[in-house]
Amino acid sequence: MFSFSSTVQPQVTVPLSHLINALHSLKGSVVKPQRRERRTEQELHVTEPSWSLRDVGLADLGAGQLDELVNRLLPCVTRDVFSEPPRAETHPWRTSYLSTESFFHNRYGFSVAKMGAASPVFCRPSSSPLQTACADLNVWPVLIQRRGFKTLKSKTRRLQGGFEQPPDTDSFTPSFMKGLLMRDKGQVPETLDNLLKSKSIPDAHHDAFKTGFAEGFLKAQALSQRTQESLRRTRLILLVLLLVGLYGLSKMPFLSVRFRTTSGLDSAVDPVQMKNVTFEHVKGAEEAKNELQEVVEFLRNPQKFTVLGGKLPKGILLVGPPGTGKTLLARAVAGEADVPFYYASGSEFDEMFVGVGASRIRNLFREAKSNAPCVIFIDELDSVGGKRIESPMHPYSRQTINQLLAEMDGFKPNEGVIVIGATNFPEALDNALIRPGRFDMQVTVPRPDVKGRTEILKWYLNKIKVDPAVEAEIIARGTVGFSGAELENLVNQAALKAAVDGKDMVSMKELEFAKDKILMGPERRSAEIDERNKVITAYHESGHAIIAYYTKGAMPINKATIMPRGPTLGHVSMLPESDRWSETRTQLLAQMDVSMGGRVAEELIFGNENITTGASSDFDSATKIAKMMVTQFGMSEKLGVMTYSDVTKQSPETQAAIEQEVRTLLRDSYERAKALLKARAKEHKNLAEALLRYETLDARDIQMVLEGKTLGTR
Repeated sequence: MFSFSSTVQPQVTVPLSHLINALHSLKGSVVKPQRRERRTEQELHVTEPSWSLRDVGLADLGAGQLDELVNRLLPCVTRDVFSEPPRAETHPWRTSYLSTESFFHNRYGFSVAKMGAASPVFCRPSSSPLQTACADLNVWPVLIQRRGFKTLKSKTRRLQGGFEQPPDTDSFTPSFMKGLLMRDKGQVPETLDNLLKSKSIPDAHHDAFKTGFAEGFLKAQALSQRTQESLRRTRLILLVLLLVGLYGLSKMPFLSVRFRTTSGLDSAVDPVQMKNVTFEHVKGAEEAKNELQEVVEFLRNPQKFTVLGGKLPKGILLVGPPGTGKTLLARAVAGEADVPFYYASGSEFDEMFVGVGASRIRNLFREAKSNAPCVIFIDELDSVGGKRIESPMHPYSRQTINQLLAEMDGFKPNEGVIVIGATNFPEALDNALIRPGRFDMQVTVPRPDVKGRTEILKWYLNKIKVDPAVEAEIIARGTVGFSGAELENLVNQAALKAAVDGKDMVSMKELEFAKDKILMGPERRSAEIDERNKVITAYHESGHAIIAYYTKGAMPINKATIMPRGPTLGHVSMLPESDRWSETRTQLLAQMDVSMGGRVAEELIFGNENITTGASSDFDSATKIAKMMVTQFGMSEKLGVMTYSDVTKQSPETQAAIEQEVRTLLRDSYERAKALLKARAKEHKNLAEALLRYETLDARDIQMVLEGKTLGTR
């Protein structure tokens, strides 16, 4: 700041830069150019900002005082020749002559040449107060720049702010110092009265403005409060989740998640009443029903056995192939005894969460004990009661089976609860689970025999519309090895076939179709087979049928067909009269002869050069029978009554002997089939022609053809 207090009253204090700019504006008015020879179009539109006396705080000065101030501060206009600049010792202020004539011309509009020998410069014959002050301070002589041109940057600044702003000192201040210096500098809040004045709101609307302002402030405050409360709740929830997660991480092995908050973990188990299922619904398992009848009687009248000192069996294990009716037997036990029935699958107890399986076992037995006497049925018991192993990856895998063992026969009594388990893989069960005291009884549920299959077929045939001429015994004889579930599927497939064909009821044709579809696959009627292959197939299948019909000990023929089905081009199905529990040597040799009949027929009819690959499966079955006769059944005269479970572990001499005996059996079988087909060449030809004509022949048709009778129109 610069103060002039000696001559100017009252005292006026203004920034020195503002004063200099104002005086320069006054200085520019001293020399008034008459014309400019060159002015750009941009300069015509740019007007230099002028500073008034009010802007610099000199409004109170009079005319005489202003003239005196100008004369004392500004240099006068004289004509001085560019001969020699004044000396520093007499004139401490120098004039800069750095600008050329072009800048002087652009600034004032006329050149130096038009003024004669001298050019106008600003000088001062006597020292000004400012010069005197500088001389008293012993400062070095300075140069006062007198260039009149202005750059584009200075023009932009003058257009925007009216004068050139001082450099921004904040850019040179470190960030940590800015925070320290600006700590106490806050924005001054504007009062409501000043806001009313600045917005020019009429007096009549002041009250409405204040009311609206207050309402908006209150709403904003309420919204801010709700936001803060929501943030607090969110932080609290995140904190709780973090603590729970840390607790789980501290308790888990190998960084596996361990949470005990599984849904439905502590929920009660509801029993199921099986009043509509009894032993009458179980077919083909008479022995299993007889053994379970004792359990039913114990559940009905437990005092009858406890008087004699007997105890209720704790567990019954049902073992058998899939589909034999183990689950149905368990339901029938509950239905016959009219007690609550709790059903559970072994996989329901096994989950990724530690302790879930053991907890569900406890809940199940707790509910069962409260409703005793009752039945607990655990299906697929091997999934929960498998052999216990020590695994570092699953240290808690034994908790479920340990809990099951304790519930069945532990320290606490478990009276009135019978556990029925079902499995088709009893070898995988833990030894502690199948011992007496836990599973006291082990009931085997085998595949049904011909009598059981007949009962099952009749049971399911009564549920559909069936032709009265249907003989369930014939279907049962042709379905050796079928389980109850497979027989149910057979009847269902026959019903679907009858519906597709548009028939009103199911006949034997649909049942045979369903049986062949299950055994050998669907028919391939779209397969295009040339006539030559059809003839070869007809003679091949006829060879099997001839050997089976005329060989002693062979199974009776059920059907012969050359219709492609599955991977085969034709087949001959055999129908045993009854289930064979054991087979004689004659029956085994007859099966080998029947298998050789197809290749022998091809060789006799088409020659040794035209035999086909269709006999590969026949040779495979014949070879298996011959090996079993030699190594397992003791039917070799050379090797004697000795079994060889693993031929590869025998000596080379023994292996060679076994191989020689198998070759002998197969060669003899081939020769017997060839001799029989040569003797029955006429019947062989007639049967092949009948197959080419009708494609499929049943047992009665085959018998008529072999007896020389003619088949009617079919």
